[in-house]
Amino acid sequence: QVQPVESGGGLVQPGGSLRLSCAASTSMFRFRDMAWYRQAPGKQRELVASITAGGMTNYADSVKGRFTISRDNAKNTVYLQMNSLKPEDTAVYYCNTARASYSWGQGTQVTVSS
Repeated sequence: QVQPVESGGGLVQPGGSLRLSCAASTSMFRFRDMAWYRQAPGKQRELVASITAGGMTNYADSVKGRFTISRDNAKNTVYLQMNSLKPEDTAVYYCNTARASYSWGQGTQVTVSS
């Protein structure tokens, strides 16, 4: 399996914004529900947001109203727009199918700190 490639992370102050991107293989992306996950230090990986192949979205309560997931089917890419970031959003962010059925990529580090 070809791993997805996540990018767009970085250091941002509380209240700031970041846009993450995930480039996936066609086999992983096409016709599949996709999702963003995150793993903070010492914690289990958790589902942050998901999007169906048809574009319906769902969010964890902790990010609802602040994060927006989207997809570009022509580019096999999933995005995560993160606004009003909080220190508790600090984590490594990963993308995968909504069933986490593919190999994990390297992720992208998001650090929210003043």
